[in-house]
Amino acid sequence: MSLRWEKLGCVFCPAGEADWMQSHASLPTALHLEGTRYRVYFASRDAASRSHVGWVELDFEAPGRPLRTAPAPVLAPGPLGQFDDHGVYCASTVRDGDVIYMYTIGWNPGARPPLFYAAIGLALSEDGGLTFRRLQPAPILARSRFDPCLVTAPCVLKEGPRWRMWYVSGLRWEACGDALQSFYHIKYAESDDGVHWDRQGHVCLDLEPGERNLSRPCVIRDGDRYRAWFGCNRGEGYRIGYAESPDGLTWTRLDEAAGIGLSPDGWDAEAMAYPHVVGPPGRRWMLYNGNGFGRTGFGLARQVPQA
Repeated sequence: MSLRWEKLGCVFCPAGEADWMQSHASLPTALHLEGTRYRVYFASRDAASRSHVGWVELDFEAPGRPLRTAPAPVLAPGPLGQFDDHGVYCASTVRDGDVIYMYTIGWNPGARPPLFYAAIGLALSEDGGLTFRRLQPAPILARSRFDPCLVTAPCVLKEGPRWRMWYVSGLRWEACGDALQSFYHIKYAESDDGVHWDRQGHVCLDLEPGERNLSRPCVIRDGDRYRAWFGCNRGEGYRIGYAESPDGLTWTRLDEAAGIGLSPDGWDAEAMAYPHVVGPPGRRWMLYNGNGFGRTGFGLARQVPQA
């Protein structure tokens, strides 16, 4: 059974309040606090378009007024030459006891725009997610024979002793006249400790005919199945796709059952991407970006109860 969503509108968009938060609120990622209160991590850009990770706390039952906003970024771009020196994003968070694992994306520009390189990093928090420290200066997952162009946008779940990751894998770039076009899909990795990952090139969600890119997945366990929402792009801008799986490895695309689509006008009328679904069964919420990869902020939708 698919989930249906009621849009609540754009609930946060930076307006230049701080040097590190001049524009964008990309890849919203929610950490549950209590009740319907969540801390939403997002990536905002400074005047040089470098991404920093900040947060805003919201009550999802009354999301129009932020409860608190980060006074400073929890993560800033890394030192020159490191994998995240041009920007860092939050992609996924996992609570493990008193420690919160934040899986990040770091990126560097390529020789010819829009070519870029991305890798997955890890930061840890021991104060409930208010501050984070990088585990190490290098990524925990980078390009390999399975992922020749980039690795990015992980979604991580911890199931007993097993850590599971679904991540975006860069396949290739193609020259299209004077432009470059990227192609990436979604692969799978596993870990015993959340730090060291085994990947064998297993493809979970592949490109369909005419499709160019799949973007950050959000995977949840829901009873006897796994559900995944993700961005998919055929060249007209991102839309939200959907898939189901009995085991998290073999997936069936059911994009028509995503339960949410573009608005007729406004901040999410041109594109929707980076969905992030949280909450208990029957009372789930979806965060997502609209036009401009977060330039117009992020929105919230709530699950429509099934009759």
